[in-house]
Amino acid sequence: MPTTSEQAAPLTRGALGVAKARQPGRSGVHPRLRGGLFGLAGLALLALIWELYKTLGPVDGVVIGTLTVLPRTSDLAMPHLWVMFERLFEPVTGAASALPLWQAVLAGSLFTLGIAAVGWLVGVTVGLALALLMQRFRLAESMILPWIILSQTVPLIAIAPLVRRWGAQIQFGEFTWESWMSVAMIASYLAFFPVSIGALRGLASPDANHVDLMHCYAIGWWKTLWRLRLPASVGYLLPALRLAAVSAVVGSVVAEVSIGLRGGIGRLIVEYAGAAGNDPGKPWAPIFGSILVGLVAAGFVGLIGLFLRRFRRGEVSA
Repeated sequence: MPTTSEQAAPLTRGALGVAKARQPGRSGVHPRLRGGLFGLAGLALLALIWELYKTLGPVDGVVIGTLTVLPRTSDLAMPHLWVMFERLFEPVTGAASALPLWQAVLAGSLFTLGIAAVGWLVGVTVGLALALLMQRFRLAESMILPWIILSQTVPLIAIAPLVRRWGAQIQFGEFTWESWMSVAMIASYLAFFPVSIGALRGLASPDANHVDLMHCYAIGWWKTLWRLRLPASVGYLLPALRLAAVSAVVGSVVAEVSIGLRGGIGRLIVEYAGAAGNDPGKPWAPIFGSILVGLVAAGFVGLIGLFLRRFRRGEVSA
C-alpha cells in the first residue's frame, strides 16, 4: 500500500508543472510585453528599410521593361519620415485660421471611427444571428453559408454607390437616410462575414461527449448554447471580432472615398493626395490617421478579450 508521501508525489509534480506553466517565458518577460516589443521592433525595422531605400535607391525607381518594380526615391514620391512627422504640426493650409494638420486628421479619424463602430455593431449582430441560425438548423447552413461566402466576392467600390442610391429612397415619416448610414452599411457588410464564420466554427467546437452529456440530462438547446457552446466559441470569436473591426474600418474608408462623404479620413486621403506635387508630407497624414483608427478598433476588441479571459483557453485564427 503506498504511503502518504508516495501519494502526494504526483500531486506535487503536477502543482510544479502548473506553476511552471503560469510563469513568464525563459527570458523573464511577460508574453504580451514581449509581443509589444516585437511589434515596436518591426516598426523600427520598417522605418530603417524605408530610409535605407530612400538613401540608396535610384531616383527613378527600379524599372524592368515598362513595369516599375520598386518606387521612385525622389522627395516628392518618397519623402523622409521626419518630413512626414514635421508636417503634422504645421497648418493644413496657409490661411491664418487654418488648424494644425494633426488636429484635422484627428477629427477625421474620430468621424470615421464612429461610423466604423456603428458598422461593426451591426455586422457583429447580423453575423452572430446567422451563425446561431446555421448551427441550429443544418438545412439553414446548407442554404445560407454559400451565399455568405459569395457575398465577399462583390467589389466594394461597385456596391457603395448603389447602397447610397437605395438608401436615399428610404423615408419613414421624418426619418431620412443620410450618407453616413450608407458608409456604416458598407462597413457592416465587410464585418459580418468573419463573425458569422468564426462564430459558426466556435459554436460547433464543443466535444461530442460534452454535447451528448447535455442531451443525457435533457438540457434544451438554449441552455446548451448558453452553458456550453458560447463559452467554447470565445477562442474562435475573438479573432473574428478583431478581423471584423479592422474590416469595418477599411470598409468605412473605402466607402467614404466612393460615396464622397466629407468629414472622414477617406475624404482627407483624396483631398490631400492632390497636394503631393508641392507638399509631399501632407498626403501621408491621413494615412497615419487610418492606421490609428485601425489600431484603436483592434485594441477595443482586445479589451473585450480581457473580460472573457477565463474562457480563452486558446484562440483559433479566423
